[in-house]
Amino acid sequence: MNLFTAQTGHHHLRRLTALRTFAVLAQCTAIVLAVAVLDLKLPMVPLFSVVAVLAAVNVLTWLRLRSARPVSNAELFSQLCVDVLALAVLAYFSGGSTNPFISLFLLPLVIAAATLPRVYTWSMAALTTFLYTLLMWLYVPLRQTGPGGATLSMDMNHAPAGMSGLQHESIFSLHIFGMWLGFVLSAGIISWFVVKMAEAVRERDAALAAAREETLRNERIVALGTLAAGAAHELGTPLSTMAVVVGELADEDELSPEWRESFALLDGQLRSCRRILDRMLEDGGTAAQPLAPFISGTIEEWRLLRPATVCEYRAAEFGHAELAVFDTALRPALLNLLNNAADASPEKIAVEVCCDTRELVLTIIDHGPGLTAEAVARAGSAFFTTKQEGRGLGLFLANATLERMGGRVRLFNRAGGGATTEVTLPLKGVAR
Repeated sequence: MNLFTAQTGHHHLRRLTALRTFAVLAQCTAIVLAVAVLDLKLPMVPLFSVVAVLAAVNVLTWLRLRSARPVSNAELFSQLCVDVLALAVLAYFSGGSTNPFISLFLLPLVIAAATLPRVYTWSMAALTTFLYTLLMWLYVPLRQTGPGGATLSMDMNHAPAGMSGLQHESIFSLHIFGMWLGFVLSAGIISWFVVKMAEAVRERDAALAAAREETLRNERIVALGTLAAGAAHELGTPLSTMAVVVGELADEDELSPEWRESFALLDGQLRSCRRILDRMLEDGGTAAQPLAPFISGTIEEWRLLRPATVCEYRAAEFGHAELAVFDTALRPALLNLLNNAADASPEKIAVEVCCDTRELVLTIIDHGPGLTAEAVARAGSAFFTTKQEGRGLGLFLANATLERMGGRVRLFNRAGGGATTEVTLPLKGVAR
C-alpha cells in the first residue's frame, strides 16, 4: 500500500465515522419520536443497547484514526459490516422488512462499491441481501397504541381481523411517509459521500500528477548535473591550453596596446571560467554562509564574466542574516538570472537586495523589451527559451534550486518598461 492509498483509506474511514455519528444521533431521535409521537411499542433496551455499541465503535474508530497506520480495505470492509449488522438488529426489533427504513441497507453497499475492490463489493451485496431476506421472515412486528389503550399491529401480516379500514389507511400512510423519509435520507447521504469521494479522487490524482512532475524534473536535474560534472572535468584541459596560448601571445613585444588589452581581457575570462569549473568540482557542502559577502561576491564574479554590462548593486543592511537552507547551486542560479537580465538589457541592469525577519528579496531589473505573455506563463519550464541560441535550462535550473531551498522566483513586466526578476528566500533570522 503506497502513501496515496493510505491517505485515501484514512479519508474514507473518517467519512464513514462521520456518517456513523450522524446515524447514531438519527437513530436515537427516531426511537424517541416513534415512542413519544407515534405511540409505537418498541423494545427500548435492545434498541438503545445497539445504538450504544455503535457509539462505542465510533469512539474507538476516532482514536484509531489518530494513528498513522494505513487503513486497509479489509478494515474498511469490517467497519461497514459492523454498521450492516447493527442496522439488521435494529430492523429486527422494529418490524423487519416492513420497516420503511429497510432501504438504508443500500448505503453500506453503495459505499463499498465506491471505495472497495470488487470482491468486497460482492461480499457486501451478499451480506445485505441475506440479512434483508432473513428479516422478511424473522422480526418483531411494530405495534402501536390504539384508541382506548388497545395495541394495534403495524404489520398487515399480523394485523387483527377486526381492524377498521380507517386504521388500515392510517398505518399505510405512516408507512408511505417512512419510505419517503428513508429515501430522502439515503439520497442525501449517498450524494454527500459520493461527492466527497470524488473530491478525494481528484486530490489524489492532482498529488500523483505533481509527484510525477517532481520526479521527472529531478531526473532532468540529476542528468544535467551528471553532464555538467563531466563537462567540467573535460573542459579543464582545453581551458588550460588556451590560457597558456593567450599568455604567450600577450608576451609578444610587437603587440599594439589594443591587442594587449584584448588579450588581458581574454586571460581574465579564462581565469573566471577556470574558477567556475573548479567550484563545480568541489564539494562545497550545504552549510549556511553570511549573506552580504556571498551576494556581493556573486555580483563581482558576474561583473568579471559580463564586463560590458553595467550592474548597479544596492543592498540594505543584512546584519547577521542567514538563509534557512543553503545550497551550493545558489551561486550559479543567481548567475543564470543575471545573465538572462543582461541578455535582455546588454547596456545596464540593476540589482536590489532587502530583507526582513523572515525572508530575503533580491530584485533584478532590466531595461529590455519586457516579457511576452507566453514567456510569463512558461517561464521556468524545461527547454523553453525566447533566445535564438538558448537551450531553456538556465531559468529552469535556477527555479529548481530556489524551490529546493524553500524560495521562489517571479518574473513580471514593469509599467515603465523592462522586466523584473524577483527572488525570495526564507531566512533563519535577522539581528540588526
